[in-house]
Amino acid sequence: QVLLVESGGGLVQAGGSLRLSCAASGRTFSGWATDWFRQAPGKEREFVAVIGWSGGSTYYADSVKGRFTISRDTAKNTVYLQMNSLKPEDTAVYYCAAASSFNRRTNSGMDYWGKGTLVTVSS
Repeated sequence: QVLLVESGGGLVQAGGSLRLSCAASGRTFSGWATDWFRQAPGKEREFVAVIGWSGGSTYYADSVKGRFTISRDTAKNTVYLQMNSLKPEDTAVYYCAAASSFNRRTNSGMDYWGKGTLVTVSS
């Protein structure tokens, strides 16, 4: 059974920072990419960032570029999303997902999903 578990969400003031974690278990994800998506209230789930298996390749949505950093600890099978300079519009449930390809970056392209962690940014 594949399990992706997000943690690190919470309430933060605008301009603050949070670090989300996504711990994977249940199979070997060698060669797989890990994505972060988010879903704000009343909106569709959208792509945020992706990292390749080796950690050498990353890609970000324009809305978070320069503020968010995705990284991976392969030994721990964990992916992180460092979120700085948070804005109220970053408020959403954040999901991590695993895909067998780096270039999918779509909801339908993911093979496994976590249950999400809520991030709330107050103004």
